[in-house]
Amino acid sequence: MESEGNKVEVSVYQKPKKGNYYCGDSYFYKETDKEFVCALADGLGSGEFAKEFSQAVMDVIDEHVDEPIEKIIKECNNTLSNKRGAVLGLLRINFQEEWYSFTSIGNIGIIVIPPKGKRKRNIPSAGYLTGYHKPYRVTRDALSHGMLFFMFSDGVNERTLSSKTFVSPNLNQIMEDFKLQQEKVIDDDTTFIAMRYG
Repeated sequence: MESEGNKVEVSVYQKPKKGNYYCGDSYFYKETDKEFVCALADGLGSGEFAKEFSQAVMDVIDEHVDEPIEKIIKECNNTLSNKRGAVLGLLRINFQEEWYSFTSIGNIGIIVIPPKGKRKRNIPSAGYLTGYHKPYRVTRDALSHGMLFFMFSDGVNERTLSSKTFVSPNLNQIMEDFKLQQEKVIDDDTTFIAMRYG
């Protein structure tokens, strides 16, 4: 799945665990004149129930997309109070004030690559959303044109990603490189979201 013509270009690869029809990962992204929001959740377990948990989180984010990250996470926790749970990554890009912020709870990976400089790998907060509050970090930094953002579930084996996966400014090339490297090692629900600003 690809999205072009906006301030943020998006390309998504998703595949269920071998033998499953349903992928337990769900994602959401939305762009307005003011900002861009992207979220990825991985429901605990696999298959149809995991999909139900992760999609419940995406539905909440869609409903509260204009709220601060803290409010969104609180609402996600509320909706999972009688479900098994999910891990979550959430990215917000503010075009007008030129900043981005993100948080990751559980094993959702987030990588940020400035046009010039080293890539920044997010260290997720421990735990998962399951109906009650757990501490988490929100990282915020300055936004610049040409920035690349990557968000991925634990089906992505980050150790197998070569440095060239993150070098090209062309999302189609990045996704092709990713597929070549990952197809051989996928053994879980897998979602890889590549985003380019400006």
